[in-house]
Amino acid sequence: MVIKPVRTSKKLGNGEEEEALLSPNSRLFHEPNYNVHIIAIMGWKVPVDVDAMKGELQHKVLKHPRFSSLQVMDESDGNGKMRLVPTSVNLDDHITVPDLKPNPNNMDTDKLVEDYISNLSTTTLDTSKPLWDLHILNVKTSHAKATSIFRFHHSLGDGVSLISLLLSCFRKSSDPTSLPTLPVSSSSSSSKGKSNLSISNRKNICSLIWQYVVKLRLFISLLFNTIVDVLLFVATALFLKDSQSPFTAAQGFKSSTRQRFIYRTVSLDDIKFIKNATNCTVNDVMLGITQAALSRYIHRRYVEVEGKRKFSLERMRCRATVIVNLRPALGVHAVSKMIEKNAAVIQGNCFAFVIIPLNIVQLENPLDYVRKAKTTMDRTKHSLASLCTFYVLQFILKFFGFKGATTLAARVVSQTTLIFSNVAGPLEEVSWSGHPLAFLAPTCYGHPGLMVHACSYAKQLTFAVAVDEGLIPDPNQLGDDFVDALMLIKEAALSKFRTKID
Repeated sequence: MVIKPVRTSKKLGNGEEEEALLSPNSRLFHEPNYNVHIIAIMGWKVPVDVDAMKGELQHKVLKHPRFSSLQVMDESDGNGKMRLVPTSVNLDDHITVPDLKPNPNNMDTDKLVEDYISNLSTTTLDTSKPLWDLHILNVKTSHAKATSIFRFHHSLGDGVSLISLLLSCFRKSSDPTSLPTLPVSSSSSSSKGKSNLSISNRKNICSLIWQYVVKLRLFISLLFNTIVDVLLFVATALFLKDSQSPFTAAQGFKSSTRQRFIYRTVSLDDIKFIKNATNCTVNDVMLGITQAALSRYIHRRYVEVEGKRKFSLERMRCRATVIVNLRPALGVHAVSKMIEKNAAVIQGNCFAFVIIPLNIVQLENPLDYVRKAKTTMDRTKHSLASLCTFYVLQFILKFFGFKGATTLAARVVSQTTLIFSNVAGPLEEVSWSGHPLAFLAPTCYGHPGLMVHACSYAKQLTFAVAVDEGLIPDPNQLGDDFVDALMLIKEAALSKFRTKID
């Protein structure tokens, strides 16, 4: 079952846009304890031409009503609703081009850019303007010739919808007239094969009976998993908290309000090689790498530095809140066509939370991190927990208001160790107004604790780690652990491959 998207506005007969209510799910992000911002960190292979980038924003992004409207409290009732009110946009009010000058005694431009992005997490967007801005840093780093940070308030939409809109501004570097190509799920082709198999099996009564037995067993398993997962979600919101670790805030911990954003880019071919070696999915490998990286970091802090006994790690409760999109992705091509026709692009927030266990322990075989991730994800797929938790949140929203709903969501996130999310990017190299993209690292700030986001692009994948500055003193080391974890898992996969050949 898929939740229908929310249309933000519609055209009136005279061509003007009608004011529209902000959806309740988007309105949640204006609550004080749930004020979340999304940032898309983009590295470029050439210095950025600011005027060229402005032209693309003017002709594409500003046609979207949420990027050219104010979010105004609806005073017609006392329910705290907000309306989107179309307004004129001055791009100069939304684009910042700081003059970053590296210290002559310390030419570490990577640190300079990292500090600039982290400082953004201490600020919020001006509500007197549409809630987005773009920061262009024409400073060469080890990652790119220039960096830009596209910042959105989460009320504009979720990560999937905003990335689709953002990518509609890009074109293939090999063909400047073609839109980017996103990965296509193989579920449709696999379902077609299952249909043909079912037709052939109808000739055999025994096979048909066996199918119904299997379906009944799967249904019982689906029901059981869903009930357990929903109860776990409720328990987490009420009292069930993860064990204390370097990634969780201790009692009395006061947030520094500033978050560090660390990103590391790895080879997508390496991830696919591991995927084939373990007969799993790319998502399984990404979760396996995350578990291995966190295990390396915690083992270093707990065992090598603090000297605590290893069994304390094995008994540690460590879980991730996984963000699940409940809406079919509109797609880059669909968004682009709607923009060209001046049609209202369907956007909004439509996602749910799923809580999954993490294996934070030193394993002798690094491939076991991926295998355990596959087991976890296979079970998660055979559950309706994401849909149920969505409706739980809607129930709380209806009967307890925005404050109750945000309190529930914030408690679930704060009671788990990290937030995990991933977005699929273009399959090929793309450019924006002649600027070839080097990497894309979407993430967000406003949530407590640790967040890990993964985004694929061409033949690479970027892990973006966001963490409260006062929680982890060496976030760059944690970023390096993601790269080291991939290398260890890849080497284990190569050893397995060599063993098969011998």
